[in-house]
Amino acid sequence: MTNKENFQSSGLAREVDQLMDILYAGGVNNPMDSIEQISYLLFLRLLWEKEEDRKSIDPNYDGIFDNDWEQYRWGHIVNLTGDELFNNLRGAIEQFEELPGLSETGKLLFRQSTLKILDRPTLRAVVQGVHQMNIQTDGTSDPKGDMYEYLLSKITSSGTNGQFRTPRHIIDMIVKLVDPKANETICDPAAGSAGFLLAAHNHILRHNTSEGDLTRGEITGSILEPNQWSFIENKAYTGFDNDANMVKFGIMNLYLHNLEKTRYRMHNSVTTTLGGSYPSEKFDVILANPPFAGSVQAESIISDLNHGLNTRATELLFCKWFIDHLNDGGRAGVIVPQGVLTGNSNAHKSIRKNLLENNTLEAVIDLPAGVFNPYSAVSTAILVFKNGGSTKSVWFYKVNADGFTLNANRNPIKDDDLPDLISKYPNREEGDNSIKVDVKTIVDNDMSFNINNYLIREEEEIVYAHPSQLLRDISEIEQQILEQIKVLEDDIKE
Repeated sequence: MTNKENFQSSGLAREVDQLMDILYAGGVNNPMDSIEQISYLLFLRLLWEKEEDRKSIDPNYDGIFDNDWEQYRWGHIVNLTGDELFNNLRGAIEQFEELPGLSETGKLLFRQSTLKILDRPTLRAVVQGVHQMNIQTDGTSDPKGDMYEYLLSKITSSGTNGQFRTPRHIIDMIVKLVDPKANETICDPAAGSAGFLLAAHNHILRHNTSEGDLTRGEITGSILEPNQWSFIENKAYTGFDNDANMVKFGIMNLYLHNLEKTRYRMHNSVTTTLGGSYPSEKFDVILANPPFAGSVQAESIISDLNHGLNTRATELLFCKWFIDHLNDGGRAGVIVPQGVLTGNSNAHKSIRKNLLENNTLEAVIDLPAGVFNPYSAVSTAILVFKNGGSTKSVWFYKVNADGFTLNANRNPIKDDDLPDLISKYPNREEGDNSIKVDVKTIVDNDMSFNINNYLIREEEEIVYAHPSQLLRDISEIEQQILEQIKVLEDDIKE
């Protein structure tokens, strides 16, 4: 049974739906606000439970909820009602940034936070609902993480800057192709709810789990060394986003997956350097689905980032950011709109020229329009490339189906090209959906990355009957119909 099936059968999905319904009926009808408020309550509950566990092991442990902060213990909050509950929770949420001993990640979660559940009975019902959720880890299953990812799926509208949730199976596919390792630094500069970082983490754990654990369906990272665990927990992952809500959701998601020390902060990657002269910091792996829409004010863009591009297009600036922030030999798997592949502006061509001449462009994967429904019907592709060297040939793959319908419902179907893609990628095999194209052909084609220029299938010749034969066939069919009518008429007369 899969984790998804375990999650659904556990009843947590139903409990999340009930919480969202309670909030909607109680006046909190923006899904972003609902998820934010549930995030605060979850954090309070889980932090208190962690403190209680530590005290049970060490009676002398000095917890962060002692003394002046004792009133904000979840065990105390859950027994309150009415105005007392509202005032206590508002105090906790608005002051929690100053809580002694709280990690930097936790402080960021509660920065400029406020309680938005104003209706007292609704607040009481939501607190009780969060308290009753069975999200304790059982073995190696991850109910907390599964529950929160399901909660994030409730965001059904794209953001003002073109943000929308990347389907989990698309994220997992990209991570498999890029194959991040346990000792590598991994960054998503438009991280949203941290889906790429968590998929990379799961990939690393899976590839460092004993065969015995895998056979039992457990992903434990059991063969990782202590120094590798320390690196993973403290230094491996970096995430940025310029949307305050998404930063909070990402932090909570990381926290629920036991990555509370991950560096994740609010940061606009195309307008602000990471510190010092650009690019300042580089990474071994970059995984991202940056904003596809909108433009940046020209005076706000990092000048070194825009050097040679002279563009305000967000997607092109991010492409340049990816290239500039990879270590030597570093790898990237990123989603881009089709315009990056085919645009005729100098900036578009400059990005493609850079990818071919100063990097090794491994693959261009064309995704069908509808992959990002119901958020957007934008046509997209995946670029997989390595920093350094120069491209000799590019492997193109056209995904016609990803295992789901391409309408707003996105229901599961049997047609799925992703397993074929993953199996062919290591050797860049050619097939009905894939072709390997030498770089000269691409350059001669105005550096177009449009797969339709290269993956051309021969169409079977269809032989049509002569018109006189068609007329004879129609006449015979008509005669048969008249004979059947005559039989029916005779039957009726009898």
